[in-house]
Amino acid sequence: MSHDAHRIGLAAWQFGTTMGLIITSVFVAATARGETATIGRTWPIAEPDALSEIEARAAQQPPNIAERFGPQQGWSAMQSASLAVARTDRKRTVVPFHTLDFEIRLHDGKLLYPKGYTFNPLAYVTLPQRLVVVHPRDLSWALARARPIDWILLAGGTHTTTDPIALGEKIGRPLFILEERVKERLGLAVAPVIVEQVGQKLELSEFAIEPQQSAK
Repeated sequence: MSHDAHRIGLAAWQFGTTMGLIITSVFVAATARGETATIGRTWPIAEPDALSEIEARAAQQPPNIAERFGPQQGWSAMQSASLAVARTDRKRTVVPFHTLDFEIRLHDGKLLYPKGYTFNPLAYVTLPQRLVVVHPRDLSWALARARPIDWILLAGGTHTTTDPIALGEKIGRPLFILEERVKERLGLAVAPVIVEQVGQKLELSEFAIEPQQSAK
């Protein structure tokens, strides 16, 4: 597989990955109090690895496929949501309420949760990782504070590149873009900010850092 095809496949895989944290919470929460039953015979399900499937599809594309998409920095999958620069240290909390846009029924047809039901996913799940959201220029600051399991998200709004693939390859750690849906969902306004679950809320710790601190 060509290097360009691999990068296209990786970009497709990274696009939307950060929403997995929220989506997982939603569906686990929505069914946490539901009844379960097994009807008939069951078999284990073996699904192929999603990234392997993407890479296999990318390998089937012409070597020059990247030319069809134009410069990498212009890809929509590489566009991060913009955040302002934090001017003061501040802590605040957010409750990520979710409203179902579909109804959930049990196996016997009994309505479990109606469409429009609103709930707090954090009442049902615990998120082990934190989200460390920074502008690319502050990546060194994030690396000094992020734990191995934390996710580092790159925000837009500055003149530096937000290419998570190129930067991730450079530092040897996966990086992700900050999607608009995540920005709105978590109520993000500035960066750097570290998002962590505290009880049934998300605690947002915003940091005002000097430019020279970015390299520390």
